[in-house]
Formats: sequence, C-alpha cells, structure tokens
Amino acid sequence: MRGWTLGSGSSGNALVLESGPHRILVDCGFGPRALATRLKAIGVAPESISALLITHEHVDHAQGAERAQKKWRWPVISAAGTLGTLREVEARWRRPIMPGTAIEIDGFAIEAIAIPHDATAPLAFAITATASGARVGVAHDLGAVPEALRRAFAHCDALCLEANHDVEMLRPGPYPRALQERIRGGRGHISNAECGALAARLAGPSLRAVTLLHLSEVNNAASLAERAVADPLRRAGYRGAVQAA
Repeated sequence: MRGWTLGSGSSGNALVLESGPHRILVDCGFGPRALATRLKAIGVAPESISALLITHEHVDHAQGAERAQKKWRWPVISAAGTLGTLREVEARWRRPIMPGTAIEIDGFAIEAIAIPHDATAPLAFAITATASGARVGVAHDLGAVPEALRRAFAHCDALCLEANHDVEMLRPGPYPRALQERIRGGRGHISNAECGALAARLAGPSLRAVTLLHLSEVNNAASLAERAVADPLRRAGYRGAVQAA
C-alpha cells in the first residue's frame, strides 16, 4: 500500500491510499479544481479513485465532497448522520457505514470507528489492503482516544494521527479562552503529547510509518510535533519514520 497527504490542517484535508490498481480518497476539503491539481502532482487521475471516505462534515474535511462526487461519480462512505449533511449527494452514491463494522470496496476493507469530536457522527477509519493485508489507521480530528480506536489501530503498518497543538503554545496564544476550551475539551483536538502517548501504545512490530495530521498553524510547529511523538515512540522500540503532513 502507498499513501499521500494532499493537504492537512484547517485549510483543507485529503489523503489518498493506493493498493495495486485501486485507490480511495479520505476526506475532501478542497474544491474539484484544487483537488485535481493536487492529485495530478502525485500522478493520480481523479477518475481512478474508487470511493471517497468522509470522516465528518466540517468544511476543512468535506467542503469539496459534493461537487467532486458529482463530477467524478464516486461512492461516498461515511456515517449515516454525516451523509445526511451532504444533501447534494444522490442516494444511489451513499454508502453508510456503522461504527464497529467494515465494508469492502475495490481492493480495500474499511472499518469505521466512532470518535469524540464536535461533529454529527465523526469517524476514524482502519483501512486494510485486501491483496497484501497492509493496514493503515487514519484519525484526522480526535477530541480524545476511545478504547475502540486503540483496538482497531493495533497491528497497523502505518498510522495517520492528529497532532493538533502544543499545549505550551496554545495556552498563552491568541485564541480566546472559549476556543481553547473547545480544543482541549474532549470533543476538539488532541495535543502533540496525547498523540505521542497514543502512537507509543500502538507501536507494535508491524508499524513502519507514522504521519502526523491536522497541525495547527497557530499553536504548533512540525518540529515540535515530530519530536513530541518520536520520543515516546523510540522509547517504545519504534525505529521508523515520523513525519508531519
């Protein structure tokens, strides 16, 4: 399996996974034109994508979903509540998935995990390439870490995890107190340190790569996030790459 982040953060999120001839897109936080440009940069044609997975309906994850789906006729996989917010996606293209269940589509088995975030029905995904068995865990916006996610992300070959903020940058930063409380309140975003603790707990012998998602442009820096996650991972015995998207 191969993967690319097309964008990660409050300006837009999208991630491509490829297994042999099959490709899926996780989130669509860019309009069709910008998305096509980013896909062209990695040599992927939009028409080659088998399905679009949506974690939740916030604009930085789904603002391009309806237009892109209409243009390229992708099936859209998400929680029923999230699909209900994408009113322009016709019923025949909707593929609702329940937390704790899995569906298969063109070379991938996709498992949904309910997560805490301030959206209608937010999900993380554990995605397995059916040909090779390679497994990737993708958690974009994550207010806290439920045990179901720890179980689903165990034995992954790659992890794509949110590392949103550095606590020492957030606390004295420019965000008002109400927004800071929303970020830290269990339905917002996890910090670098929380991401590091989660990654270290998941660092089994099969883990080969860790990608950090959704870094705050105001309250984080790639070097801080990478160090905060890499240090506990090294103590857990992991020797692979840690890279901020």
